[in-house]
Amino acid sequence: MARAVHAFLLALRDLPQPRVLRVLAQSLALTLLLLAVTGAAIFWSARWVLAHWQWLGEAGQDMAGLLVVVAILAGSWLLFRAVAIVVVGLFADGIVADVEGRHYPAAAQRAVDVGWRQNIRLALASLVRLVGGNLLALPVYILLLVTGIGTPIFALFVNALLLGRDLEAMVLARHPDRPRFDRPARWSLGLLSAASFVVPVANLLAPILSAAMAVHMLHLRDGDKKDD
Repeated sequence: MARAVHAFLLALRDLPQPRVLRVLAQSLALTLLLLAVTGAAIFWSARWVLAHWQWLGEAGQDMAGLLVVVAILAGSWLLFRAVAIVVVGLFADGIVADVEGRHYPAAAQRAVDVGWRQNIRLALASLVRLVGGNLLALPVYILLLVTGIGTPIFALFVNALLLGRDLEAMVLARHPDRPRFDRPARWSLGLLSAASFVVPVANLLAPILSAAMAVHMLHLRDGDKKDD
């Protein structure tokens, strides 16, 4: 965990860098646009299904529409993370390359270029794991609702595991010769990343911050020389 915290602090220092800020602005704008489109699509699709099959009366459809809005808002953290993961996956190689080039130039020279096709594959694989993992955990989420706090804690645990795996894959794509992270390192990386998605405002920075943190985790582990 100490190495993960160190990597997190280093990643915070990377945020003001011009290239990182440019990628952050591009990815954030696209994320918010896709989030709005996805939310609207879910709402109107649900309304159309209810109206088409006439399961409820007009008043019932209005109530159901309200419940859909509430459900979207309740699941906004997961929805935001899903969209953000896909978007950042499109820019991941640029972020990783920038952080490596400034801090670990020797390692950056040995890195493998990751094309946009592989970035898309990694992003879609992350999305599938996110959706599948949380769907499998859904019954537990529902059971833990009675505890008041059990559901968000378990959700943090589940998504920490998923994010650790996703971030590891992102950085190892450029360094396929490097060994995988051990479980404690992958867990601590995922936990700090998942926690950053929970904090308001900070969650807007979380995808970029997590990618930079994963780079530092890899090279700190492997003892690569760091240039400040």
